[in-house]
Amino acid sequence: MNSKQKKNSTQARLYRTLEEVVGCKWSVSVLMAVAAGVNRPGALERHIEGISTKMLSERLRKLSSYGLLDKHTYAEVPPRTEYALTDAGQRLLAIIAQIHALDASLQQQA
Repeated sequence: MNSKQKKNSTQARLYRTLEEVVGCKWSVSVLMAVAAGVNRPGALERHIEGISTKMLSERLRKLSSYGLLDKHTYAEVPPRTEYALTDAGQRLLAIIAQIHALDASLQQQA
Protein backbone atom coordinates (compact mmCIF):
# COMPACT_ATOMS: atom_id res chain seq x y z
CA MET A 1 0.00 0.00 0.00
CA ASN A 2 1.51 3.33 -1.03
CA SER A 3 1.38 6.55 1.03
CA LYS A 4 -1.62 7.93 -0.89
CA GLN A 5 -3.63 4.77 -0.25
CA LYS A 6 -2.67 4.83 3.45
CA LYS A 7 -3.77 8.46 3.70
CA ASN A 8 -7.12 7.70 2.02
CA SER A 9 -7.62 4.67 4.28
CA THR A 10 -6.90 6.75 7.39
CA GLN A 11 -9.27 9.51 6.25
CA ALA A 12 -12.03 6.97 5.54
CA ARG A 13 -11.60 5.46 9.02
CA LEU A 14 -11.76 8.92 10.62
CA TYR A 15 -14.93 9.79 8.70
CA ARG A 16 -16.56 6.51 9.76
CA THR A 17 -15.69 7.26 13.38
CA LEU A 18 -17.17 10.75 13.09
CA GLU A 19 -20.33 9.34 11.52
CA GLU A 20 -20.66 6.81 14.35
CA VAL A 21 -20.50 9.61 16.91
CA VAL A 22 -22.49 12.42 15.31
CA GLY A 23 -24.73 10.21 13.18
CA CYS A 24 -26.09 8.27 16.14
CA LYS A 25 -29.51 9.36 17.32
CA TRP A 26 -28.42 9.35 20.98
CA SER A 27 -24.84 10.66 21.05
CA VAL A 28 -25.69 14.36 21.00
CA SER A 29 -28.39 13.88 23.64
CA VAL A 30 -25.93 12.08 25.93
CA LEU A 31 -23.24 14.73 25.44
CA MET A 32 -25.68 17.57 26.08
CA ALA A 33 -27.05 15.91 29.21
CA VAL A 34 -23.55 15.40 30.62
CA ALA A 35 -22.74 19.03 29.80
CA ALA A 36 -25.87 20.04 31.74
CA GLY A 37 -24.57 18.21 34.81
CA VAL A 38 -26.43 14.91 34.48
CA ASN A 39 -23.46 12.60 34.96
CA ARG A 40 -24.59 9.26 36.41
CA PRO A 41 -25.96 6.47 34.21
CA GLY A 42 -29.29 6.14 36.04
CA ALA A 43 -29.85 9.90 35.96
CA LEU A 44 -28.94 10.00 32.27
CA GLU A 45 -31.43 7.24 31.51
CA ARG A 46 -34.20 9.16 33.30
CA HIS A 47 -33.17 12.47 31.70
CA ILE A 48 -32.99 11.29 28.06
CA GLU A 49 -36.50 10.38 27.01
CA GLY A 50 -36.76 7.13 25.08
CA ILE A 51 -33.22 5.80 25.53
CA SER A 52 -32.87 2.20 26.69
CA THR A 53 -30.37 1.01 29.26
CA LYS A 54 -28.58 -1.02 26.60
CA MET A 55 -28.31 1.90 24.16
CA LEU A 56 -27.16 4.29 26.90
CA SER A 57 -24.45 1.84 27.99
CA GLU A 58 -23.29 1.45 24.39
CA ARG A 59 -23.20 5.23 23.79
CA LEU A 60 -21.33 5.91 27.05
CA ARG A 61 -18.78 3.23 26.14
CA LYS A 62 -18.34 4.57 22.58
CA LEU A 63 -18.17 8.23 23.60
CA SER A 64 -15.59 7.34 26.24
CA SER A 65 -13.54 5.33 23.76
CA TYR A 66 -13.65 8.25 21.28
CA GLY A 67 -12.23 10.50 23.99
CA LEU A 68 -15.34 12.69 24.33
CA LEU A 69 -16.27 11.53 27.84
CA ASP A 70 -14.20 10.66 30.90
CA LYS A 71 -15.47 7.83 33.07
CA HIS A 72 -14.72 7.89 36.78
CA THR A 73 -15.64 4.90 38.92
CA TYR A 74 -15.57 5.38 42.68
CA ALA A 75 -14.47 2.49 44.91
CA GLU A 76 -17.57 2.55 47.10
CA VAL A 77 -20.24 0.07 48.06
CA PRO A 78 -22.35 0.17 45.97
CA PRO A 79 -19.98 1.36 43.22
CA ARG A 80 -20.68 4.77 41.72
CA THR A 81 -19.81 5.83 38.18
CA GLU A 82 -19.83 9.37 36.85
CA TYR A 83 -19.10 10.81 33.41
CA ALA A 84 -17.66 14.20 32.46
CA LEU A 85 -16.92 15.90 29.16
CA THR A 86 -13.33 15.94 28.00
CA ASP A 87 -11.87 18.98 26.23
CA ALA A 88 -12.65 17.26 22.93
CA GLY A 89 -16.24 16.69 24.05
CA GLN A 90 -16.60 20.37 24.93
CA ARG A 91 -15.19 21.35 21.53
CA LEU A 92 -17.64 19.02 19.78
CA LEU A 93 -20.55 20.56 21.70
CA ALA A 94 -19.40 24.02 20.58
CA ILE A 95 -19.52 22.80 16.98
CA ILE A 96 -22.98 21.33 17.54
CA ALA A 97 -24.12 24.69 18.95
CA GLN A 98 -22.87 26.36 15.75
CA ILE A 99 -24.87 23.85 13.69
CA HIS A 100 -27.98 24.65 15.76
CA ALA A 101 -27.40 28.38 15.17
CA LEU A 102 -27.02 27.80 11.43
CA ASP A 103 -30.22 25.76 11.39
CA ALA A 104 -32.10 28.50 13.26
CA SER A 105 -30.90 31.17 10.82
CA LEU A 106 -31.88 29.01 7.85
CA GLN A 107 -35.33 28.47 9.35
CA GLN A 108 -35.77 32.24 9.68
CA GLN A 109 -34.84 32.75 6.03
CA ALA A 110 -37.30 30.15 4.81
